[in-house]
Amino acid sequence: MTVKTLQVLPLATPEGSSFDFGAEIHDVDVENLSDADFATIHDALYQHQVVVLKNQPGMSPRQQFLLTQRFDPTAVTYGHGKTLDAKKSVLHPDLKTCPNQSQVQIIGNGKYDEYEGLKDFTLKHPHHKTFHKEVIPEEEDLDFTRFYRWHIDAALYDLNPPKVTSLLAVKVPAGRRQTLRYDDGTGDELDVPLGTTAFVSSYKMYDLLSEADQKLARESKIEYAAHPYIWMSGAKSRSDGLGMVSEGLELPASELPRIEKEKIKILPMCWKNPVTGRLALQIHPSAVRAIHRADGSVMDDLTEVRELVHRLQRPGIAPNLVYAHDWQEGDCVLFHNRGVLHSVVGAFAPTEQRLFRQCVLASHDGVLGPDDNLYE
Repeated sequence: MTVKTLQVLPLATPEGSSFDFGAEIHDVDVENLSDADFATIHDALYQHQVVVLKNQPGMSPRQQFLLTQRFDPTAVTYGHGKTLDAKKSVLHPDLKTCPNQSQVQIIGNGKYDEYEGLKDFTLKHPHHKTFHKEVIPEEEDLDFTRFYRWHIDAALYDLNPPKVTSLLAVKVPAGRRQTLRYDDGTGDELDVPLGTTAFVSSYKMYDLLSEADQKLARESKIEYAAHPYIWMSGAKSRSDGLGMVSEGLELPASELPRIEKEKIKILPMCWKNPVTGRLALQIHPSAVRAIHRADGSVMDDLTEVRELVHRLQRPGIAPNLVYAHDWQEGDCVLFHNRGVLHSVVGAFAPTEQRLFRQCVLASHDGVLGPDDNLYE
């Protein structure tokens, strides 16, 4: 009997685009995944950063958790820990925990009678008007959209960043497309399917830097705010979703949960791919608090910190470098959370339904820096 091997198919690049990452794999039997087939998927993830497993409508929350955990076998905790439960957290309104698998979150839009143990519940797709300082006018809202927030899936306080995120499309609205506007003075726009998830390569983001900026990135570290998703809750984002506007609206320490200094994360700007050795400019721009330079000095003026990070990252989100996934029901997208940034996109009518499951697990391992040291 011939054993069929999985085929890794690099994503086709649409006309006008030049992103160089992503792959899809068909005919994956998640329930009976052999070590050889998992090795193929594992290698594809670290080589291509985003891997679409096609036709997975029957994947259970338990199977999704076990598949995600297989990339990091000692990881058992939801990637954001208890941050999700904090009422002031910017993450709180967007996710509901799957009752029978606590590491899996349910996200989307619309009203539902029952799903995976949840009954009579409503999901609300994150909308830029709740997070951005300047918003698209109401009369243009269903035709135009923005990147909601470019980010990595990570608590960035206490817990180590997850290695992999899995997203499963259960219900997808069909047909409509929107024009994504950067609204940052460049005139940049991107045609996107409704409710896409946008990805960019943090390796390309590093490669685009000048030699001087690459040296800066290799030698500098980012200090993230304590309890960042609560800290940033009073502030507003730039219109391109790439970091916050500095208006002094972040919550003071007195309004945050208790801060334990040893749990504050100071991580390299550049994270090394453990398989390919490539360097990624891997920064969560909304959560940055300070920059630690190679000479031991610290840049802690928040406005200056944000401006520098934005200058380094903005070339990497140019329209031609964005992969906007056109979701089909049953798609399970695995992405290397230490090698890409991603963003929610889309403005939905209340009657449009979108139902997804997300699984992301805090790692026991620190991130690999450009000096081959692990940073926790």
